[in-house]
Amino acid sequence: MKKFGLLLVGGIAAFILLKTIGPMVGLLVSLAILYFIYKQFLKAESTGWKIGLIIIGLIVLSATIHHIPALIGVGAAYVLFLVYRQWNKNKKPPVNKESDPFENFDKQWNELKK
Repeated sequence: MKKFGLLLVGGIAAFILLKTIGPMVGLLVSLAILYFIYKQFLKAESTGWKIGLIIIGLIVLSATIHHIPALIGVGAAYVLFLVYRQWNKNKKPPVNKESDPFENFDKQWNELKK
């Protein structure tokens, strides 16, 4: 039953992630453009160029704000990661044969004999 719940939540998260890939790319591009505009603003010496960069920056900032729903896709990606981790967590670890005290004693005794 737990696997079914994980499968259901993972399927919903994957669907949301696929639906928001476009806005996520748009958000990434607009944030990158905004970063470069900011760097150019810091380098600019002319007041006219700084005013122009502020106007361009505000236009790009409005495009960035338009892509804010892409954060839902980022959350869906995180939920998908948690589902994947929980799905693989249920597997039992292999039994360690070296936990037998007599095996360890024999190995240590053979090392001491050398």
